[in-house]
Amino acid sequence: MTSLVLADHDNASLKDSTAKAVSAAHLLGGDVHVLVAGLNCVAAAEAAARIDGVAKVLHAEAPQYEHMLPEPLAALITAQAAGYDAFLAPSTASGKNVMPRVAAGLDVMQISDVMNVLSPDTFERPIYAGNVIETVRSKDGKKVMTVRTTAFPPAAAAGVAAPIETLGPVASPEISTFVSEELTKSERPELTAARIVVSGGRALQSRENFTKLIEPLAEKLHAAVGASRAAVDAGYAPNDWQVGQTGKIVAPDLYIAIGISGAIQHLAGMKDSKVIVAINKDADAPIFQVADYGLVADLYTALPELDRELAAIGK
Repeated sequence: MTSLVLADHDNASLKDSTAKAVSAAHLLGGDVHVLVAGLNCVAAAEAAARIDGVAKVLHAEAPQYEHMLPEPLAALITAQAAGYDAFLAPSTASGKNVMPRVAAGLDVMQISDVMNVLSPDTFERPIYAGNVIETVRSKDGKKVMTVRTTAFPPAAAAGVAAPIETLGPVASPEISTFVSEELTKSERPELTAARIVVSGGRALQSRENFTKLIEPLAEKLHAAVGASRAAVDAGYAPNDWQVGQTGKIVAPDLYIAIGISGAIQHLAGMKDSKVIVAINKDADAPIFQVADYGLVADLYTALPELDRELAAIGK
């Protein structure tokens, strides 16, 4: 069985999610190849070649792949279909955009958000906001799936780089075009890759309180900032901070939930965290059911005290 993993990258560098998808592909057995498609993405292809267990890297350079538009990528992947038994991508915005089109092009089912590989044709995936784990067996000749990266460790670095093979671009339906993008830059780590995440909920009451209370704490802990959907919908935090079923799935070493009640949709995005700390003045808040440590207190009192303690430690 030979698998093809779609690399997650920004043309300049490879994302950690690619190495985790490679770990999932290893469980299928057989060779694992990685497809790196973009523009001026040689560095990303070379990084993919240094992932342990990767037998070969397919490197495609063309302007149509620069912004990871789903139609050109899906066409490129389906053009390689004859040589592969399985196609995998991380469950990122890009992977979830591309792989359904690949499945449709191959006329097979897609298996979404795979969190365990039981055999080459049997997989586990979460449903009902993670409250039920579904076992799926696919009889399709070719498997197409997205991988929940928080469920797999990243593959280690290899001592010897795999060979890199150049692919030419293929014709693709020109039904979408790239218009523009606005990128935010931050010194804090990326939310899905951070070891520590500090999240705020609706109890913060304003964007100003996020700036005054949550962000300074995150900076002291070298943490990423997250938010509940309620906080995002209220305009207290930007969309890319949202953690949960309709946001980002995280599994950091430490997750600090501040003023978050713990709705089922939010828990689906963070309950795999190694250690969960909750601060909420409602002793009956559902977040305390999953928290390893809970503090029943008003966040407006608790956070200044925590800030003073951290400042003292820093001295």
